[in-house]
Amino acid sequence: MMKKAFITGITGQDGAYLSKLLLEKGYEVHGGVRRISQPETPRLEQLGIEKDVELHEFDLAEVNNINRIIRGNDYDEFYNLAAQSFVGSSWELPAYAADVNGVGVVRILDSLRTFSPETRFYQASTSEMYGLVQEVPQSETTRFYPRSPYGVAKVYGHYITTNYRESFDMHASCGILFNHESPLRGKEFVTRKITLALAKIAHGSDDQLVLGNLDAKRDWGFAGDYVEGMWHMLQQDKADDYVLATGVTTTIRDFIIFAAEALGMDLEFTGEGVNETATDRKTGKTVVVISEKFFRPAEVDLLLGDPTKAEKAFGWKATVDVRGLAQMMAKSDFDALG
Repeated sequence: MMKKAFITGITGQDGAYLSKLLLEKGYEVHGGVRRISQPETPRLEQLGIEKDVELHEFDLAEVNNINRIIRGNDYDEFYNLAAQSFVGSSWELPAYAADVNGVGVVRILDSLRTFSPETRFYQASTSEMYGLVQEVPQSETTRFYPRSPYGVAKVYGHYITTNYRESFDMHASCGILFNHESPLRGKEFVTRKITLALAKIAHGSDDQLVLGNLDAKRDWGFAGDYVEGMWHMLQQDKADDYVLATGVTTTIRDFIIFAAEALGMDLEFTGEGVNETATDRKTGKTVVVISEKFFRPAEVDLLLGDPTKAEKAFGWKATVDVRGLAQMMAKSDFDALG
């Protein structure tokens, strides 16, 4: 019998890759989109699946809407990927981030508990919950110390999922995913900002790549790998929480270097702090400059995940390293610009 899944945030990077994976596994795939005049589906179109999924108006802030989506529809699996997903913006919209990323999760969980308790639930948790990290590397047992309204709200979403699992015997799992990127990544995220700007410069643009803290370290993997981990979590007999990560941390500076290499640039970094710049040795052009406005009020300096539990439970491993990821994204942006 064909399985049926619902994905919130289906038009985002993870939603698109997860939809493709589930369709390949024979699922009937439904997804939620916010009420706008015309759903924005470029990522689904890029993967060639926009006509294979069924879209529904969905809003994490509206409990009646959530109830109508869940009641009587008998979804086998429900993946909550929707969120106010950009950390920087959460400082401008802290109450909104709290409602959507935190309270929105309990709205779904309580609706599932009431109308569809057999549905298996996946909550998209995040490495940003670790924030000011209390140990290196970070695992499922590492204490959370979020450093943004986004991270704080995600901690609530994580713990309320655990609470419903333990209180009502729901199959509800959290994936604590470290940074995962792809050519489908939103342009506001630093990795895509880097690859798109470098691609434009490689095409002859006089623009520069303007960034903040180049010393911040992240554990970057490929989104296509990570959605497979999400699916595996809901196939386990018992719900649980799992870290998905590569186990390798890289500075933003090195990510820039890897992406630039794919576009034939040879960057040299000089200076420190806001005075740091990067120049292409081949052309003499200053490619990267620093601006204080891109520094966070409270920085997350080092994220490094330990995916041992997921590897042991269902054999999950990242297959794309950070250099390959940066080059994949840079080449995709360069090609898209013609």
